[in-house]
Order: sequence, then C-alpha cells, then structure tokens
Amino acid sequence: QVQLVESGGGLVQAGGSLRLSCAASGRTFSSYVMGWFRQAPGQEREFVAAVTWGDNTNYADFVKGRFTISRDNAKNTVYLQMNSLKPEDTAVYYCAADLSVRVRARLAPSDYDYWGQGTQVTVSS
Repeated sequence: QVQLVESGGGLVQAGGSLRLSCAASGRTFSSYVMGWFRQAPGQEREFVAAVTWGDNTNYADFVKGRFTISRDNAKNTVYLQMNSLKPEDTAVYYCAADLSVRVRARLAPSDYDYWGQGTQVTVSS
C-alpha cells in the first residue's frame, strides 16, 4: 500500500509561481514512476508531468518550459515547480505513483496505481 499526500496548492495571480509537493510512503519509492495530473471542473483528468527512477522526465506540451518535476528519494517526495502560471492552469492537481519499473513514464491515468487526494490550484487573471 502506498499513500500519497499533496501540498502546496493555493491562489496565485497570473504570471506567479507555486511549488507542489507530494510525500509518499513505501520503502521502494526510488523505483516508482511519479506523475502529476490535473483535472478542471467538467474536464477529464490530464497528464502534466512524470519522472522515472532514472530521472527521465516527460511533460505535457502545455507546460513545457514553465513547469519542472523533480524528486528527492531521500525524502520520498516529488515536486512540481510551476512558473508563469496562467488562468487555464486552474485545476485540482493530483500526484500519482506507478509501481512498475519503467525507463519511460506512461502518460495515461490508468497506468498509475496510487493517487493522492489532490490539491487545488487557482490562478486569477
């Protein structure tokens, strides 16, 4: 069983920054693929970014150059640094863990085994 707890969401003006954190339980955290997804009201959950055990990263096109995913295996934590935020980034952001050992991250929500409760990010114009 893996537990994921997100933090760091909030209200920010357009152009601002936020850093999301996701603390994970589990003794083999370093082998997990960790991902961030988001879901806006009335929309499907969508991939944002992911990082593998080997620090290979994937990003959705709409966040490339603005968001950075990173992990600290000593702290069992994954981060999402979000810069140049836009109103369309407003959503609930979810942390997810894929327990399979992969060279490249999968991008579909169905590929992930465990999910956090989500943290709200609101970007005002």
